[in-house]
Amino acid sequence: MAKHIVIVEDDLDQRDNYQIALEQRGYRVTAYVGKQDAFIGLQQRPDLVILDIIMDNNIDAGFQLCVDLLKQHPQLPILFLTERVTEIDRILGLRMGAWDYQPKPVSLDFLAEKVATLLRLSDIRNLDGSQLTDEQIHQIGSLQLYNESRIARWCGHTIEDLTLTEFRMLEILTRRPGHIVNYDTLARSTQQHYVSNNTVSTHIRNIKRKIKKFDPAFNAIQSEYGMGYRWAMDG
Repeated sequence: MAKHIVIVEDDLDQRDNYQIALEQRGYRVTAYVGKQDAFIGLQQRPDLVILDIIMDNNIDAGFQLCVDLLKQHPQLPILFLTERVTEIDRILGLRMGAWDYQPKPVSLDFLAEKVATLLRLSDIRNLDGSQLTDEQIHQIGSLQLYNESRIARWCGHTIEDLTLTEFRMLEILTRRPGHIVNYDTLARSTQQHYVSNNTVSTHIRNIKRKIKKFDPAFNAIQSEYGMGYRWAMDG
């Protein structure tokens, strides 16, 4: 059965272009103009949602819809596609639980590849533990990284709501435990155009906070003032 993609975009030309491009690649696509219509139509969970942020003369409509949708469907893959590209907007979108955040304009080929990647990731994350083979797991002390599903576990506990950006940072930090990873390297791991040191630090704090929910003594990520971060050798 074809994957069901939902687009919420109030610009007619962009909405039609996205829909046609994805339908040509075999997806079933439903498009909505605004937040209210989309929320009513999304009682049944689709496979992925593409959201603009500014809609219906509401500068935060997409953010509001994201929160509402994730209350109903906590594991729903959401891709923000928007002209709002400030760092605070990116961070806010990812903190809400979006799987990715892309600026407009975007090529239709790139969009199709991004959708395909997120759908593959969603399918892998839906596998049960017995279907995740040892070859897919990278273990560093108490941390397990599932490289295909982008799932991370600490002491056997799944780190809930870990974003793709946060997973990439964990990958980078744990490649050479005990060595400093500088801010520039961590910024590049986000795969965004420009990321400040403050944004990197925000992502690191989020990772620590999510692990400390079930391990208050967690201290494997150590700050090196003015330089970056390191993963403790015994982490």
